[in-house]
Amino acid sequence: MSVAFIGEFFSLLFMAIALGMDAFSVGLGMGMQALRLKRIFFIGVTVGISHIAMPFLGIVIGKFISTRMEGFAVLGGGLLLFGLGVQMVLNSFNRDGKQIMKPVGIGLMLFAFSVSLDSFSVGLSLGLSGVKTFLALMLFGLASMFMTWTGLLAGKKARGLLGVYSELLGGSILCGFGLKIIFG
Repeated sequence: MSVAFIGEFFSLLFMAIALGMDAFSVGLGMGMQALRLKRIFFIGVTVGISHIAMPFLGIVIGKFISTRMEGFAVLGGGLLLFGLGVQMVLNSFNRDGKQIMKPVGIGLMLFAFSVSLDSFSVGLSLGLSGVKTFLALMLFGLASMFMTWTGLLAGKKARGLLGVYSELLGGSILCGFGLKIIFG
């Protein structure tokens, strides 16, 4: 394995964990509901699949844009990541009035879509930078699935304190990656 591949793998792994922090924090709150282990398993798989589909769309669109706009596309991708990180950090302070939805049917689809929407933006910026698509998608899907399961299970035992800090950490990591792309 080359040093470049190892570096890209760990960058994508940290990014996948950062994206999964959102699912973890929302899973903490949702885990405080009375959920059976079968339901927790199904929620995690659904979120994982959603974290594969959304960045895939972003990567495809990002690759299309990058062939047309070269240097501006890389700068735009970095700014997008940074902006997404800032949004996650700001959202970590705004916890008033969040309604916990039921994780079944359309509620589960909306939940999976809402926690994976940020991965579309990350996929867009990754498509602009020419990342290894399959590796990124698998890491995003697996990390978000495990982070969702962890959040749901921890939510059965704990209260929401960790959720705020996990989203704050995830947003900070995305800001760092955005700045690395812009200035790196």
